[in-house]
Amino acid sequence: MKKQFVKRYQGNPILTKEDIPYKVETVHNAAVAKYNGKYVMLFRSHLDTGRSIIGIADSEDGFDFKSRPMPFMVPAKEPLFCEYEEFGVEDPRITFIDDTYYITYSAYSRHGVRIGLAKTADFEILERVTFISEADYRNTVIFPEKIKGRYAKLNRPNSEVSPWSIWISYSPDLVHWGDAKVVIKPVKYHWDEMKIGPGAPPIKTEKGWLNIYHGVFPTMDGCIYRLGVALHDLEDPAKVIGVGDRWILQPEDPWEVVGYVHNVVFTCAAIPESDGTIKLYWGGADKVMCAGTAVINDLVNLCLTDSRPAI
Repeated sequence: MKKQFVKRYQGNPILTKEDIPYKVETVHNAAVAKYNGKYVMLFRSHLDTGRSIIGIADSEDGFDFKSRPMPFMVPAKEPLFCEYEEFGVEDPRITFIDDTYYITYSAYSRHGVRIGLAKTADFEILERVTFISEADYRNTVIFPEKIKGRYAKLNRPNSEVSPWSIWISYSPDLVHWGDAKVVIKPVKYHWDEMKIGPGAPPIKTEKGWLNIYHGVFPTMDGCIYRLGVALHDLEDPAKVIGVGDRWILQPEDPWEVVGYVHNVVFTCAAIPESDGTIKLYWGGADKVMCAGTAVINDLVNLCLTDSRPAI
């Protein structure tokens, strides 16, 4: 019997457009963080213009979320940011470092898509910091601590260059990034053969940094988005210890199979808990938010015992 790596929450979907007190068409691809012992979710929503904003919701237990009355982030009006966010802000990720919650997000404009960096201390006041990529980049996650004195991030060029692979780069200050290197590439005739991208910010384990990523497989009926895992060396995260050969989650429930984009599970968040599990969050079919749990050691062992080549 095939091992079930992710146990779906029985109350899925956990947040839909019907739960939002202002008009949106979707609720998906959300970042989640713990703040003052509670859970805060930053979710992406399409408007009926087709463009995206980021809303915010709160939860006591990590499953039952209630949306706040207003969006948390909409395209900026101030100079510099407004030019590069005019088409929408999407797919946030949250990393907590030194009492600050750093938020990476995809900013769309006539110039393409690039990565913005914002920060907050309390999920009430948001401060944009800068853009940390040129076009065309998406799916950026920042490691939750410095490694050998530098910050590190994983991201993916939003193009067929390399093609659609996961890269790592480093920074002394979270603003200036360099020393980029490709670390994981899609594999032909594999569940992630078309493109891959980092999902949740990396999770530190005894055996390495756990990277939960998405992989895309093309079929005659369109693409399928699934989730997989990779393990990076703690001291040198450019070194990949192993990449799980099998996916850990694929579209199965009706709201994952049919929606705004069919056959999609897409994660931007995983919260490690004290009992050795994670709460995993994913957008279903680019329309609703779902959640589940997984055992961290199970995911790490998949990378160590049943691995495919990283490159």
